[in-house]
Amino acid sequence: MARTYATRAAAPRAGTRRSRNASTDIEPTDIDPTKVDPSKTDPAKFDRTAVGATLAAARAAQELNLKRGEFELAVHLGIVRITVAEAGGRPRVSREEIDRLRSGDGFPDAVRERVRTVGTAEGARLLGISPVRFTRLARAGCITPVAFCLNRYRAIVWLYLAQELLGFAAGAPQLLTGNSPAWMRTCLGAGTDWRTRNWRSHRIERLLRGTEDPWARAAVLACALDPVQLAEVVDDPHERAYLRKVQPGPVFGPPGSVAARDTVTQLMRADDPDEILWRRVNLDLELDSAREARPAPHPGDGRRPGPDCSVPVSVPIQPTVRDPAPVQVAGLLTRLGRISK
Repeated sequence: MARTYATRAAAPRAGTRRSRNASTDIEPTDIDPTKVDPSKTDPAKFDRTAVGATLAAARAAQELNLKRGEFELAVHLGIVRITVAEAGGRPRVSREEIDRLRSGDGFPDAVRERVRTVGTAEGARLLGISPVRFTRLARAGCITPVAFCLNRYRAIVWLYLAQELLGFAAGAPQLLTGNSPAWMRTCLGAGTDWRTRNWRSHRIERLLRGTEDPWARAAVLACALDPVQLAEVVDDPHERAYLRKVQPGPVFGPPGSVAARDTVTQLMRADDPDEILWRRVNLDLELDSAREARPAPHPGDGRRPGPDCSVPVSVPIQPTVRDPAPVQVAGLLTRLGRISK
C-alpha cells in the first residue's frame, strides 16, 4: 500500500498547474538581449509617478541623487528647471532636464556641491574665521543666508551656500582679518540685523524670476504684507482669495510642521516701515498689470448670463383655494339641543 501511494504521488494529474519554472518553453539564457525592446525595460516607463515626459519631484530627486532639502534648494536657485502644472497640481520635472543634469561633468557631486549649505560654525571654519566674526558679517549684510531650519528649541538656524561664502572670501578678504570697518561697527552698535531682510529679498526675487504670470507675481509680493496691510492695498476680497490660490508653493508642498509653516509666514512679512512701503508700491504696480491681463475670478462667473442671453421669467403660480366643506346645520342644532336639556 505504501508503494502504491508513492507511485500515485509521483505521477502528476492531468490538468494541474505547472510550476513557475516550467511555465515557459525557454530558459532565461535563451533570451537574446539585443532583441529586447529598451522601452519595455526602462524603469521610468514603469514609474507610477511619471506622467508623459515629466517626473514627480520625489522621483526627480531620486534620479539626481539629491535629498529632499537639496532638491528644493536646487529648484529655488534655478539649477533644476521645473514644469508648473496647469490644474493646480505639484510642479514636475521633464525627462530632458533630468538627462541634461545627469550628462554634466562631475555628476552627481557637481550638482550637490552647488546646493551644499553650511551653518555658522562650519561656515566660519570654511572662511578661517571665528563664529563670532562670521555672525557679525552676516548681521551686517555682508553674507546672506539662503535657507534656514529649526533646532530642537524651535530657534532659527540660518544656512549659507558654501560656494557663495568662498566667493565672498575671494572678493572681500579685508573683512576677514583685522578690525571691522567703521560702518560695520556703527551698524552692529545700533542693533541692526540684515539676515532676515536679505533672506526675504533674495527669496522674493528668485520667486519672481520663476514665474511670468502677473497674478502669480503679485501673489509673491503679497506674501511680504500682513493681512491688514494687504487689505489696504487689495480691497477686493475675491482678489485676495485669488492671490492666495495662485501663490507659488514649495515643490513638495508646505512643511508638515506647524512651527515651520508659521516661521516661514512670519519671516516672509516685512517689518520695517521703509520695506513695507516699498512692498506696497510694488504690489500696487503688479496688480495693475495683472488686472489688465485678466480679471480675478469671482464666484458664479461661469454661470453669469451674457448680455445677449435671455433670462426666463418665472410666472408665479396662484395657490389653489378650496371651498370649505359644508357644515351640516341640522345635525349641529340637534346636538346643541341635547346639551341644553
